[in-house]
Amino acid sequence: MNNTQKLSNLLGLAQRAGKLISGGELVIKSIQSGQAYLVFLANDAGANLTKKITDKCDYYSIEVSTAFTTLELSTAIGKPRKAVAVADAGFSKKMRTLMD
Repeated sequence: MNNTQKLSNLLGLAQRAGKLISGGELVIKSIQSGQAYLVFLANDAGANLTKKITDKCDYYSIEVSTAFTTLELSTAIGKPRKAVAVADAGFSKKMRTLMD
């Protein structure tokens, strides 16, 4: 099992634990309110959403990962989503170790 697969499983786990915030507007709100520790943005998301989220993350110094496509991200969390914020320090720390 490679790291991308492990990361995908971990996203599913975080989703079931209620530690993910998903959907464009909610993710942006979570970045502004300081709830987001790490953001996953689908690498095939639209230009508008990509710009909005990357600009917000740059401003608030939050890491953005584009490791997944929309399909992979949606499959991992069981909902059709292009953007997901991890709202838990423990999960985001573990995910970062898998991304390195």
